[in-house]
Amino acid sequence: MAGEGNKQGKSNTRAAEERRARAAEQLRENLMRRKQQSRARRKGDADETSGLPASRPKPRD
Repeated sequence: MAGEGNKQGKSNTRAAEERRARAAEQLRENLMRRKQQSRARRKGDADETSGLPASRPKPRD
């Protein structure tokens, strides 16, 4: 029965590692996006987006 707790502990550890890896990947993507925006602003180019996507009204069908 002691082995069962060990299996669960390993799966919890694996899940935690996967969460950390996903979070690290998202942080890297966000950093790259922000750097790109910063470079574009320094060059005087406009941002690729106009406003926040969530603030745009939904198109009516």
